[in-house]
Amino acid sequence: MIRKIIHIDEEKCNGCGLCAEACHEGAIDIVDGKAKLMRESFCDGFGDCLPNCPTGAITFEEREAPAYDEAAVKESQRKKAIVEAVRNMPHHPGGGCPGSKYMSLATEETEEAAAPAAAKPVSRLRQWPCQIKLLPTKAPFYDGAKLLIAADCTAYAYANLHEDFMRGKITLIGCPKLDDVDYSEKLTEIIRDNNIQSVTIVRMEVPCCGGLQRAAETALRNSGKFLPWQVVTISRDGRILD
Repeated sequence: MIRKIIHIDEEKCNGCGLCAEACHEGAIDIVDGKAKLMRESFCDGFGDCLPNCPTGAITFEEREAPAYDEAAVKESQRKKAIVEAVRNMPHHPGGGCPGSKYMSLATEETEEAAAPAAAKPVSRLRQWPCQIKLLPTKAPFYDGAKLLIAADCTAYAYANLHEDFMRGKITLIGCPKLDDVDYSEKLTEIIRDNNIQSVTIVRMEVPCCGGLQRAAETALRNSGKFLPWQVVTISRDGRILD
């Protein structure tokens, strides 16, 4: 059938992923750093994704396309909701996936005792897990914590991340481009429901990393708390820009 459907100009697309987040039907994916209309029957033609595109890469067109399949969209949304609910379930030390059980790791005092200044570098990770999608919203290690919300790539681009940023903080990492989830909801719960002292956001200079910063800023606003916070931007060659 001939109907109105979106068109994505890949030359203009910067891969930020905002359109995929805005498409509640799940028609758009980010593939090889570009937004693509992967499921034409999921596109309702209303264009919720258009206002979110910062480069103007998305427009409407009328062409031959499958009819909008509302039933398939609802079934897909139902499955995603189940998966997300399972991912967000608190992971208790007594059960669940072994890789997702939360635990506190060595304290900074223990680390200092075990690693004198002349020794090789030590990890400053103070809890497990550290991926935002896997972290519980409530855990003992949040009590009185300073949060570090960091993009995945910062650990590889900035050589001294452990000492300069992770030390003394609870570390939460994620990639808004690869994770098909809105971080702001979970981050809001973590900040609102725990005794958090401050928030540091470390992101890369690339545009898609702005999604992590926006999620953290949204969480700070929605938490109803007034906490000290800062954003640090890392260049692709490992320099601090901000």
